[in-house]
Amino acid sequence: MLVSRAMGKLHSKNSLHTAKYRADGSREGTGPAGQLGPVHTDGVTSVAALEPDLCVSGGGDKSVAVCSWRSGAVLRRFLGHEREVTKVTCAPDSNRVFSASRDKTVMMWELHGTPGPRQRFPGHNLVVTGLAVSPDVSQLCTGSRDNTVCKWDIETGECLGRAAISRNLVTHLCWVPGEPYVIQTSEDKTIRVWDSRELRVAHTFPAKRHIQTCCDVSQDGRFCLSSSSGSGGEGGQATLWDLRQTRNQMCEYKGHFQTTTSCVFLPQGPAFTPSVATASCDGTVKVWDRDTGACLATSCPPGSGPLASLAACAGSTLLCASLNSGIHVLRVSDRADLALEEVAAF
Repeated sequence: MLVSRAMGKLHSKNSLHTAKYRADGSREGTGPAGQLGPVHTDGVTSVAALEPDLCVSGGGDKSVAVCSWRSGAVLRRFLGHEREVTKVTCAPDSNRVFSASRDKTVMMWELHGTPGPRQRFPGHNLVVTGLAVSPDVSQLCTGSRDNTVCKWDIETGECLGRAAISRNLVTHLCWVPGEPYVIQTSEDKTIRVWDSRELRVAHTFPAKRHIQTCCDVSQDGRFCLSSSSGSGGEGGQATLWDLRQTRNQMCEYKGHFQTTTSCVFLPQGPAFTPSVATASCDGTVKVWDRDTGACLATSCPPGSGPLASLAACAGSTLLCASLNSGIHVLRVSDRADLALEEVAAF
């Protein structure tokens, strides 16, 4: 595994209120004010922004949780996977949440629906490590360590296509906004661009020196980010790629001492230079100038241990999933000297 799982329970730093859940995921009751239990009772492996104030997360406790990242309140908890949840994702302006697991399954949940899965997508032979939803929320792409990428009809659960490439152990997938293309990173050190219409590889970027762990695409579809494994200061960089013109490497972001597990584009605003963020097994989150590669800010969430996942939210906010201490809420300050400050954890 690129990120070793941490043992033990998570300890919350934020205090609001606590919700308990029955085995089917329904709410049982609310604890006294001033107490907030952890979102997950094991390491948080994946987090994604759901709505302006909500996020979805998955963890080693096999559950998928929908929370308010402003308050830390758990609004829904979905149970159904038999092993650790590896990835979660969702689509903008949709109440549907998707999760993948080490139990080889993919499930779709509805935020306002029943506690059970709305749809299942069986078919992979090993742990599922990539999820990407089409912009119109009609199709889902999944990837696995079984060397395959699959395309699914979200409504029917039908598998619309399957493609296998030798040694293509998928680590992450993301859909290009407004396009039929899906970006995929792999343990074979490559970044592939898939044409989802025929489920074929449309382009492969030059192979890197290290395993590629994650990818993200800018909202305008012009750029792609990928991140690398590493140790002892070797590797661990993130890379910016041109998607539309030269399709060349444009910039590298170097500064992590271990595997960079996650990389995201930050929403652009008038007060900020175009920026990207990365999280690493070295326990740090860094914000970088997208175009120059300069490190603008660094945060080391206390007690977090290895960091597993990042999500960019509204209001210059980052959500960071950790294997030791839950989800950390970080905010990029707008003062003269840009800073990355922790404002909550749950």
